[in-house]
Amino acid sequence: MATTDHEDHEDRKDYKDHEEPSGPHSDPQDWERRVAALWERFDDHEPEEFRARVAALAAERPADDAAALFELGAAHDSTGLPEEAVDLYHRALDRGLTGLRRRRAVIQLASSLRNLGRPDRGVELLTAERDLPADRLDADEIALSGAVDAFLALALADTGRDREAASLALGALAPLLPRYNRSLAHYARALLTAPDGS
Repeated sequence: MATTDHEDHEDRKDYKDHEEPSGPHSDPQDWERRVAALWERFDDHEPEEFRARVAALAAERPADDAAALFELGAAHDSTGLPEEAVDLYHRALDRGLTGLRRRRAVIQLASSLRNLGRPDRGVELLTAERDLPADRLDADEIALSGAVDAFLALALADTGRDREAASLALGALAPLLPRYNRSLAHYARALLTAPDGS
Protein backbone atom coordinates (compact mmCIF):
# COMPACT_ATOMS: atom_id res chain seq x y z
CA MET A 1 0.00 0.00 0.00
CA ALA A 2 3.04 2.22 0.55
CA THR A 3 1.48 4.44 3.19
CA THR A 4 2.91 5.58 6.49
CA ASP A 5 -0.06 4.94 8.68
CA HIS A 6 -2.40 2.20 9.79
CA GLU A 7 -5.67 4.10 10.06
CA ASP A 8 -7.86 1.25 11.15
CA HIS A 9 -6.11 1.10 14.50
CA GLU A 10 -6.74 4.76 15.32
CA ASP A 11 -10.10 4.07 16.99
CA ARG A 12 -8.51 1.72 19.53
CA LYS A 13 -6.89 4.39 21.73
CA ASP A 14 -7.60 2.54 24.98
CA TYR A 15 -5.09 -0.20 24.12
CA LYS A 16 -1.96 1.82 24.87
CA ASP A 17 1.10 0.63 26.77
CA HIS A 18 0.53 -3.10 26.23
CA GLU A 19 3.30 -3.85 23.80
CA GLU A 20 5.46 -6.03 26.08
CA PRO A 21 5.52 -9.60 24.76
CA SER A 22 3.89 -12.30 26.84
CA GLY A 23 5.34 -15.41 25.21
CA PRO A 24 4.39 -17.75 22.39
CA HIS A 25 0.70 -18.19 21.65
CA SER A 26 -0.28 -15.41 24.05
CA ASP A 27 -3.87 -14.52 24.81
CA PRO A 28 -5.47 -13.32 21.54
CA GLN A 29 -7.19 -10.29 23.07
CA ASP A 30 -4.02 -9.18 24.81
CA TRP A 31 -2.09 -9.69 21.58
CA GLU A 32 -4.59 -7.55 19.68
CA ARG A 33 -4.25 -4.79 22.28
CA ARG A 34 -0.48 -4.80 21.99
CA VAL A 35 -0.59 -4.79 18.19
CA ALA A 36 -2.95 -1.80 18.25
CA ALA A 37 -0.75 0.00 20.79
CA LEU A 38 2.32 -0.48 18.62
CA TRP A 39 0.58 0.91 15.54
CA GLU A 40 -0.55 3.94 17.51
CA ARG A 41 3.13 4.69 18.15
CA PHE A 42 4.18 4.08 14.54
CA ASP A 43 5.78 7.51 14.18
CA ASP A 44 7.96 6.94 17.25
CA HIS A 45 9.98 4.19 15.55
CA GLU A 46 12.46 3.96 12.74
CA PRO A 47 11.25 1.65 9.93
CA GLU A 48 13.60 -1.24 10.73
CA GLU A 49 12.82 -1.04 14.43
CA PHE A 50 9.08 -0.96 13.77
CA ARG A 51 9.25 -4.04 11.54
CA ALA A 52 11.28 -5.83 14.20
CA ARG A 53 8.70 -5.05 16.87
CA VAL A 54 5.87 -6.30 14.68
CA ALA A 55 7.89 -9.42 13.89
CA ALA A 56 8.36 -10.05 17.61
CA LEU A 57 4.61 -9.83 18.14
CA ALA A 58 3.97 -12.07 15.12
CA ALA A 59 6.37 -14.66 16.58
CA GLU A 60 4.04 -15.05 19.55
CA ARG A 61 1.35 -16.48 17.32
CA PRO A 62 1.27 -19.99 15.84
CA ALA A 63 3.30 -20.59 12.70
CA ASP A 64 1.63 -19.15 9.58
CA ASP A 65 -1.05 -17.40 11.66
CA ALA A 66 -3.07 -15.35 9.15
CA ALA A 67 -3.51 -12.28 11.36
CA ALA A 68 0.20 -12.22 12.22
CA LEU A 69 1.13 -12.48 8.54
CA PHE A 70 -1.20 -9.59 7.74
CA GLU A 71 0.35 -7.40 10.43
CA LEU A 72 3.81 -8.23 9.11
CA GLY A 73 2.65 -7.31 5.62
CA ALA A 74 1.21 -4.03 6.80
CA ALA A 75 4.44 -3.23 8.67
CA HIS A 76 6.53 -3.80 5.54
CA ASP A 77 4.03 -1.87 3.44
CA SER A 78 3.97 1.14 5.74
CA THR A 79 7.76 1.27 5.92
CA GLY A 80 8.35 1.30 2.16
CA LEU A 81 8.78 -2.39 1.31
CA PRO A 82 5.76 -3.17 -0.88
CA GLU A 83 7.27 -6.23 -2.59
CA GLU A 84 7.70 -8.03 0.73
CA ALA A 85 4.26 -6.83 1.79
CA VAL A 86 2.62 -8.35 -1.31
CA ASP A 87 4.02 -11.77 -0.47
CA LEU A 88 2.87 -11.52 3.15
CA TYR A 89 -0.63 -10.37 2.16
CA HIS A 90 -0.92 -13.31 -0.24
CA ARG A 91 0.18 -15.72 2.47
CA ALA A 92 -2.28 -14.25 4.98
CA LEU A 93 -5.17 -14.53 2.53
CA ASP A 94 -4.16 -18.06 1.52
CA ARG A 95 -4.26 -19.08 5.17
CA GLY A 96 -7.84 -17.99 5.64
CA LEU A 97 -7.68 -14.41 6.87
CA THR A 98 -11.19 -13.31 7.79
CA GLY A 99 -13.29 -10.31 8.71
CA LEU A 100 -12.00 -6.76 8.64
CA ARG A 101 -8.39 -7.84 8.24
CA ARG A 102 -9.31 -9.83 5.12
CA ARG A 103 -10.89 -6.78 3.47
CA ARG A 104 -7.99 -4.56 4.51
CA ALA A 105 -5.54 -7.11 3.12
CA VAL A 106 -7.28 -7.05 -0.26
CA ILE A 107 -7.27 -3.24 -0.36
CA GLN A 108 -3.64 -2.96 0.72
CA LEU A 109 -2.51 -5.76 -1.59
CA ALA A 110 -4.21 -4.10 -4.56
CA SER A 111 -2.68 -0.74 -3.66
CA SER A 112 0.80 -2.23 -3.32
CA LEU A 113 0.47 -4.03 -6.65
CA ARG A 114 -0.55 -0.73 -8.24
CA ASN A 115 2.51 0.97 -6.77
CA LEU A 116 4.65 -1.85 -8.15
CA GLY A 117 3.33 -1.27 -11.65
CA ARG A 118 0.55 -3.86 -11.70
CA PRO A 119 -2.65 -1.79 -11.53
CA ASP A 120 -4.44 -4.33 -13.72
CA ARG A 121 -4.16 -6.93 -10.96
CA GLY A 122 -5.34 -4.33 -8.46
CA VAL A 123 -8.42 -3.72 -10.61
CA GLU A 124 -9.16 -7.46 -10.65
CA LEU A 125 -8.85 -7.81 -6.89
CA LEU A 126 -10.89 -4.75 -6.00
CA THR A 127 -13.58 -5.40 -8.59
CA ALA A 128 -14.11 -8.85 -7.10
CA GLU A 129 -14.10 -7.34 -3.61
CA ARG A 130 -16.63 -4.69 -4.62
CA ASP A 131 -18.92 -7.36 -6.06
CA LEU A 132 -19.17 -9.33 -2.81
CA PRO A 133 -22.78 -9.38 -1.57
CA ALA A 134 -23.41 -7.35 1.56
CA ASP A 135 -24.78 -10.37 3.43
CA ARG A 136 -21.30 -11.91 3.30
CA LEU A 137 -19.73 -8.92 5.04
CA ASP A 138 -19.87 -7.72 8.62
CA ALA A 139 -20.46 -4.11 9.62
CA ASP A 140 -16.75 -3.29 9.86
CA GLU A 141 -16.11 -4.66 6.38
CA ILE A 142 -19.05 -2.74 4.92
CA ALA A 143 -17.68 0.44 6.50
CA LEU A 144 -14.62 0.05 4.24
CA SER A 145 -16.68 -0.04 1.04
CA GLY A 146 -15.70 3.54 0.29
CA ALA A 147 -12.04 2.60 0.58
CA VAL A 148 -12.57 -0.25 -1.87
CA ASP A 149 -14.09 2.22 -4.34
CA ALA A 150 -11.34 4.79 -3.80
CA PHE A 151 -8.45 2.41 -4.39
CA LEU A 152 -10.26 0.81 -7.31
CA ALA A 153 -10.62 4.28 -8.84
CA LEU A 154 -6.86 4.82 -8.50
CA ALA A 155 -6.11 1.48 -10.14
CA LEU A 156 -8.56 2.16 -12.95
CA ALA A 157 -6.94 5.52 -13.61
CA ASP A 158 -3.55 3.84 -13.87
CA THR A 159 -4.89 1.44 -16.48
CA GLY A 160 -6.20 4.30 -18.62
CA ARG A 161 -9.85 3.86 -17.66
CA ASP A 162 -10.23 7.44 -16.51
CA ARG A 163 -13.99 7.84 -16.96
CA GLU A 164 -14.68 4.69 -14.96
CA ALA A 165 -12.31 5.93 -12.27
CA ALA A 166 -14.00 9.33 -12.09
CA SER A 167 -17.45 7.74 -12.04
CA LEU A 168 -16.51 5.47 -9.18
CA ALA A 169 -14.85 8.20 -7.14
CA LEU A 170 -17.72 10.66 -7.62
CA GLY A 171 -20.28 7.98 -6.88
CA ALA A 172 -18.54 7.26 -3.58
CA LEU A 173 -18.38 10.97 -2.77
CA ALA A 174 -22.02 11.76 -3.60
CA PRO A 175 -23.64 10.38 -0.39
CA LEU A 176 -21.22 12.37 1.75
CA LEU A 177 -22.10 15.82 0.44
CA PRO A 178 -24.52 18.09 2.33
CA ARG A 179 -26.24 18.98 -0.98
CA TYR A 180 -26.35 17.86 -4.62
CA ASN A 181 -26.26 14.18 -3.70
CA ARG A 182 -28.71 13.08 -6.37
CA SER A 183 -27.24 15.32 -9.07
CA LEU A 184 -23.69 14.15 -8.46
CA ALA A 185 -24.74 10.50 -8.33
CA HIS A 186 -26.54 10.98 -11.66
CA TYR A 187 -23.54 12.61 -13.30
CA ALA A 188 -21.25 9.92 -11.94
CA ARG A 189 -23.36 7.24 -13.62
CA ALA A 190 -23.60 9.29 -16.80
CA LEU A 191 -19.83 9.29 -17.18
CA LEU A 192 -20.12 5.64 -18.15
CA THR A 193 -22.83 6.11 -20.73
CA ALA A 194 -22.96 9.66 -22.10
CA PRO A 195 -20.01 10.90 -24.19
CA ASP A 196 -20.16 14.33 -22.56
CA GLY A 197 -20.93 13.04 -19.07
CA SER A 198 -24.33 14.72 -18.93
